Amino acid sequence: MIRRTAATFLIAASLTGSPAVADERAFEAAMGDFRQLHRAEMQRAGIVGSSFYFVRDGQIVAADHLGEQDADAHVPVDARTIYHWASITKTMTGIAIMQLRDRGLLSLDDPIVRHVPELAAVHNPFGDTGAITLRQLMSHSAGFRGGTWPWRDEEWQPFEPPSWAQLEAMLPYTQVLFRPGSRFSYSNPGIVYLGQVIERLSGEDFEVYVDKNILRPLGMHASYFDRTPPHLLRHRSHSYYLRDGRRVAAPFDVDTGVTVSNGGLNAPLTDMAKYVAFLIGDPARQADYDLVLKRASIEEMWRPQIAAGDDFTQGRMAPTTQSGLSFFVDEAGPVRFVGHNGDQNGFRAYLSLCPDQRAGSLIAFNTETRGVRNAPSNRDTAESRIALAADRLCEALAR
Repeated sequence: MIRRTAATFLIAASLTGSPAVADERAFEAAMGDFRQLHRAEMQRAGIVGSSFYFVRDGQIVAADHLGEQDADAHVPVDARTIYHWASITKTMTGIAIMQLRDRGLLSLDDPIVRHVPELAAVHNPFGDTGAITLRQLMSHSAGFRGGTWPWRDEEWQPFEPPSWAQLEAMLPYTQVLFRPGSRFSYSNPGIVYLGQVIERLSGEDFEVYVDKNILRPLGMHASYFDRTPPHLLRHRSHSYYLRDGRRVAAPFDVDTGVTVSNGGLNAPLTDMAKYVAFLIGDPARQADYDLVLKRASIEEMWRPQIAAGDDFTQGRMAPTTQSGLSFFVDEAGPVRFVGHNGDQNGFRAYLSLCPDQRAGSLIAFNTETRGVRNAPSNRDTAESRIALAADRLCEALAR
């Protein structure tokens, strides 16, 4: 049976016949349906623990914490539980690049070799590697492979390559797989290269830069990268795989090494709700938010750059999905969705915004029920069904 704690802060409207009350009733009905589905899918699939937040006008209006963060010690999930957010880290890497752009330190159309000259060693059968731009890396259209380090096949090997020197050594053995800018193909190493740009222009480690320029200004004080500090370790969730009907524990508290800019973020949902509030924006707080990134630059990141609908592993996994700059965008139907998902080491996480409704959802799981597949069937996992069902909350607001 799923252990759960739940908190709801929905404001009850007076029972009149006004359109606003009808809208609230539609939203509350959609929320009830979502919560029922969330619990049923977790129970059916055997997901150990999950959390869900819905943020509206900068406020948490619904929060659920279900199951356990440690299945062996039977520690329940709560508001302090720290999940791994995996590739949602990429959105912060993109924000850091935009910060450096707004400070005049780079252009999005700069060639990547201007900032990371070692990449000139990459084999590009389509022309000059020097023509590959930061913009193409941010939109996953630069032509690089998907996996950062495709040679790890033994448990004793590091979780990810610890240092840039290891990736640099492989650059002469790396090739561009398609003409840069011609199509979308999700690339983890492309984001690692952006992490190098951030470090070299700022003079700080990626983790230090993001902590100073994103996490601390937004008040995300329980968020961090890679190994958990001792004072937060009791809140760190374990993670699991379900394979052939068995639950298998994933390595605990791993270090993403040089790939930190690609997927190293750990945070409780209380902190991530602050991040969602910043992304949605608030005119009353805009002066503070502008210290992180100006509204115009955030909206620029949400402009479609290239079609991504053939890749069902990313975004909202729909044929209409497009890649923006470090975010995925889908404008099918009555709602514009902006977001990113993450998947690593048994964790699944989803950040989904409906900016026009000034709302967004966060869903985190500490259990992967099936490996990611680049096929429409990827929408059929319990995690995907729950995440896609959360879209109906935004659709209820749009009505």
